[in-house]
Amino acid sequence: MSRRAAYNGFVAKASKTTRGASKTGSKSGAGQPGAQHRIVVLVGKELFLRTQYTSILKEKLEQEHGEIEVFKFEGEQTDLAEVLDECRSFGLMATHKMVIVDEADLFVNATTRPMLERYAEGPSDQATLVLRAGKWNKGKLDDAIGTCGIIIKCDAVDEGMACRWVVKRARTAYNAEIDPRTAAGLVERLGADLGRIDSELGKLAVGAGEGNPITQQMVTELVGLTREEEVWAIQSYLLCGDPNRALSELRVILGNSPKNNAVPVVFACSDLARKLMGASEALAQGVNSNVIGKELKLWPASSKDSILRTAKRLGPKRARALFDQCVAADVASKSSGADMGIMLERLMLSFVAASR
Repeated sequence: MSRRAAYNGFVAKASKTTRGASKTGSKSGAGQPGAQHRIVVLVGKELFLRTQYTSILKEKLEQEHGEIEVFKFEGEQTDLAEVLDECRSFGLMATHKMVIVDEADLFVNATTRPMLERYAEGPSDQATLVLRAGKWNKGKLDDAIGTCGIIIKCDAVDEGMACRWVVKRARTAYNAEIDPRTAAGLVERLGADLGRIDSELGKLAVGAGEGNPITQQMVTELVGLTREEEVWAIQSYLLCGDPNRALSELRVILGNSPKNNAVPVVFACSDLARKLMGASEALAQGVNSNVIGKELKLWPASSKDSILRTAKRLGPKRARALFDQCVAADVASKSSGADMGIMLERLMLSFVAASR
């Protein structure tokens, strides 16, 4: 099944439409899991989709059987006989069970496949076996599952697909509106991880109020920066050329951060020093600035220009000395006796001096 098919299947759930479940005998990823399926395989790298399809199945089983019992096993640590015994035994509290095996790619192997194939030929009517995995090796077992269950692919989506999903998810799950441009900004900020997006989308919907639009300003103010943006936010102050501003921003960062607050600052400094060192050596050898930017992944454009200007001014020797100072600070940050406040101030001032 294509990524678009996985996406469309998930959107169908998110909008809470009540379509007929896929017929027993579906052996590929089309459709949704239903109460009639005795074995359901959810496979793919998108954890959020696997979780949502599990919720769909649970809801449908409860509609069909009333209260159900849910049992979970870890594939790497679970014996097949234990799982099958659970499927075949009568429940004490409910008439139906949902037996979930995570890391099923480790659970299903050359030894267990034949036994699972035999179980699929005559599965228990009082249990639904759910196999969840990041990957799945095709084989005869797929055909056996196709007679009594369904295999659904939960592939990761791309950013374009995630943007369209955000617009529909906001409306159907949170009764909020978000326009495509704002949705694109949210995805750009978070990446195409549906689980993380959904978490932030819920917060934004609460902030906007029921029925009100989610704005770009809200996304900017309420959604946390990615690690790359945090790093560049610190690095921009390192190259500002103003010692008072740099030290003031450092105090704000350290004052607003939780424990281990020196870690992101040291990381940002070390990352910037590494880029300056690489850029200065490349410039000294006559390498084109565009090539340097690409190789060192200098982005955004403002970052690239500032780093190349500073690298040219420093030269390889001074750039390496700055990098050595960062390494020393990193070592000190792992020592309980170090005064990181003073050390970071000195480090910030070294960068300011390099950029002037």
